[in-house]
Amino acid sequence: MAKKTTKKTAARTPGKKFSKKAPSSRNVKTGDAAKATPRVRSKSAADRDVRTSEAIGTLAESVVKSALSGREPKVEVPTRSANNTKWNKSRGILQMGSAVQERQLFNMGQARKFMQTLLHGQGIRRLIEQDKTLSLRGMFYSGLHTIQGTKEKTFDDQTESDAILEDLEVTLGSLREELHIFAKKRGTMVGNITVIDSGDEIDCRRMGTGGYAIPSICEPDVIQFEKVEADFVLHVEKDTVWQRFNEDKFWKTHNCILTEGSGQPPRGVRRLLHRLNKEHGLPIICLLDCDPWGHYIYSVIKQGSISLAFESERLAIPDAKFLGIRSKDYEACELSDDVQIELNDRDIARAKQIMAYPWFDGHRGWKNEIEKMLRNGFKMEVESLITKDISYVTETYVPERLAAEDWLV
Repeated sequence: MAKKTTKKTAARTPGKKFSKKAPSSRNVKTGDAAKATPRVRSKSAADRDVRTSEAIGTLAESVVKSALSGREPKVEVPTRSANNTKWNKSRGILQMGSAVQERQLFNMGQARKFMQTLLHGQGIRRLIEQDKTLSLRGMFYSGLHTIQGTKEKTFDDQTESDAILEDLEVTLGSLREELHIFAKKRGTMVGNITVIDSGDEIDCRRMGTGGYAIPSICEPDVIQFEKVEADFVLHVEKDTVWQRFNEDKFWKTHNCILTEGSGQPPRGVRRLLHRLNKEHGLPIICLLDCDPWGHYIYSVIKQGSISLAFESERLAIPDAKFLGIRSKDYEACELSDDVQIELNDRDIARAKQIMAYPWFDGHRGWKNEIEKMLRNGFKMEVESLITKDISYVTETYVPERLAAEDWLV
């Protein structure tokens, strides 16, 4: 049972005020103490299972009733598209609209997806009944078979299966984790925090060179924060940069938590960051590449994404900060021409598209940032700072930016 911690609701600002001294730490339990505590489902988790199972039952009953009454069976699925995504300016997040699309059994263009939706619904209910979980890949194989009397397979590939599972999330009003489905682990954490992961106590101060692998399911009934003693979270784009910060013990010197998302961070990483921000008031500061893709990653962390707009409430972090690397750094850091990566047509088109996002449009800081990158004609990676010194990013660049509170929001 996780120890109760005091929540810190007031967001802290790193920089001039952050501590230089690392807090005391405890070793990860070893030997007999390392045996995992049997998983005890919380009442809230059990209640969610009941609601999800009932929602699947309601979906199935509507199909049966239509068939028995002589009406064509159909399923209504909320539309996951840009046209059905709305920007809530006051809340600073993307939200899904009310548009839906029908999947009809006797419509040749919709019958396949209709079948796949019910097939995966059945698989999810089975997982809930058995209190087990499956990976996205596992769900693909669980539902994969050749339809009797035909040569038609239920799914051509996992991409087709994953899309149906996302449709079921919004149709049932349940998150993927509530459907007992998880994705591949992608993301790492180290720093001044102790977590309880499915009953096991893990001290993230003592994770060696590899760090703690952030799971895809980071809900409170799986992950609890036993001790959070950091002042902020520094999220970096790639493992290569994370390794430099970890090796230099940046998290220890600057009293923070260090995370990475291996590029576009998966839901598990975003959910973890969201919880640390909302439950413990930790500022989320992002160190990403100076290119349209780094800008997009920040946008997703901050506002949410179009395809997952229905999850913005639990994933988006409106007050997340973009520390760098910035267009101005080529001159400010006196970098050489060697670090320049020429913008191609795709980069330019993507940059203009991002600049037109409503949360960037009209924002002077972001408009200047992207326009300067376009004027420069090149993009830069965080790793380019290595040309100054191997530890320039950890010993000079980030500390100076934090002290000056020099970031974009």
